[in-house]
Amino acid sequence: MEMGVINLARVDERLIHGQVMVTLSQKSGVNSIFVVDDVVAKDKFMRDLYKSAGSRTGQKTIVITPDKAKFYWDEYEFKDYNCILITKTVGAIYDLVKHGLPMKELNIGGIAQKDPAKDILVTKSVYLNKEDAEKLKELNESYGVENIYFQATPSAPKSSLKEVLVKFNL
Repeated sequence: MEMGVINLARVDERLIHGQVMVTLSQKSGVNSIFVVDDVVAKDKFMRDLYKSAGSRTGQKTIVITPDKAKFYWDEYEFKDYNCILITKTVGAIYDLVKHGLPMKELNIGGIAQKDPAKDILVTKSVYLNKEDAEKLKELNESYGVENIYFQATPSAPKSSLKEVLVKFNL
């Protein structure tokens, strides 16, 4: 039976935006974009908006809740979709991987500051708290997510997970 692949996972609060997705979706073998987010998936206007933004990249774009994503993996292993999977938060990716969705490459793109007391600016476009840093470390060490890096856009400089974990003494 054919099995899909999560070619690249990305955490970005803006989900799909412009040039970034166009460039990323040209990654070899990619044929779809999965936007996994509860709020967006349950709002028809937002869903349609992201579907049309995604389809401008030439890729089939599927907008689903995390629960649907888990079900679709358990039942069908994403069929023949070689996808870029995007969520808004580290927690959402963590939950999907712990459920059993396999991924090797995770790009942390853009996360805004929520709690000034806890969130530190780890790269130009990413604020992270210690809890999320620990989740990323666990995904890397225990769940086979080998390549975790911080990069806002494909042309921006890359920071490794290791460089970021140091900031949390992890």
